[in-house]
Amino acid sequence: MILDRYFAKRFLFSFLMIGAVFLTLIMLIDLIEQLRKFEGVEVSFGQLFRLMLLSAPAAINEILPLLMILSTVVLFVGLARSSELVVTRAAGRSGIRALAAPVLVAMVIGGLAVSTLNPIVAATSNRYQQLVDTYRTGGPSALSLSGEGLWLRQGALQGQSVIHATGYGEGADSLVLYDVTILTYAKDGGPVRQMRAESATLTQDEWILGDVKVWPLVTGLNPETSAATHDILRIPTTLTEDRIRDSIGKPTGISIYDLPETIRELKRAGFATKRQEVWLQSELARPLFLIAMVLVGATFTMRHTRFGGTGVAVLASVLLGFGLYFIRNFAQILGENGQIPVTLAAWAPPIASILLTLGLLLYAEDG
Repeated sequence: MILDRYFAKRFLFSFLMIGAVFLTLIMLIDLIEQLRKFEGVEVSFGQLFRLMLLSAPAAINEILPLLMILSTVVLFVGLARSSELVVTRAAGRSGIRALAAPVLVAMVIGGLAVSTLNPIVAATSNRYQQLVDTYRTGGPSALSLSGEGLWLRQGALQGQSVIHATGYGEGADSLVLYDVTILTYAKDGGPVRQMRAESATLTQDEWILGDVKVWPLVTGLNPETSAATHDILRIPTTLTEDRIRDSIGKPTGISIYDLPETIRELKRAGFATKRQEVWLQSELARPLFLIAMVLVGATFTMRHTRFGGTGVAVLASVLLGFGLYFIRNFAQILGENGQIPVTLAAWAPPIASILLTLGLLLYAEDG
């Protein structure tokens, strides 16, 4: 038990140290990127620094598997150089048994990533996008899917517009909303007009509305008697097709606690939910994948340094980790496209990774 606590502390210290180094590098690189992105826009350094802080949790969440591999490599290379692994084996404890503490720590970190970091990433990512839209256009843009349909909010210097559609379709080069209602607000917050259209097609910088009726919401006017109809009406927009397409199927902005209910609402509304279902199952399987990354790092580094080739072993462990990470992402894409079952797409890669690395470890330990 004392030895397990020692290994767990060493592994946790390595993880925190490497995480701090990567977090510092990520924040510096992201700050430079924010300076480049908002060049020519009146944004203060404090606002850019705030954007950098908001994007940091998502970056750390993305590189957690890499941090696990490197932490394991640092731990076991250090133990090998100090001959502590030799002493551990001489005391009658196998190398596989020495992995129990790092694996347990990885499981705890994975559980915290799912239960705590995931909601933080969802909140900070949404807030980041709101601030980006506000700094660029004077108001936030937003998109949400619910049982009532698709909701959009676009910002402009003149005011905000809220768009509701009961359905959408994706053409070869355009995105189309159906049964559209648009409520436009003035800059001071009051509504100025309401529009209802059979369809709305998004082009590069405007919505093209078809079969539209417009009601002015101005004091002193009767909206119905002052209403006008148009076969085609064009209104400017700050939204883009890529932004809407990504947001429609992008589950990263939804907390894992809200995701099951969101999936049920989307199903009731008739929207596809494969991407959300795969993301939910992948997040639940994340602790297993982090454990697999620990085993990957240990596979090539649990040996004495007198055998040489430490650099090659470290490189091999990192490359194998990247390979497993690529396979995991590829399986998720297949699951999102419906080519393999959701459960298989989310759980098969981490389980297969654990079995593969355990096989390599048993071969290295027992021959």
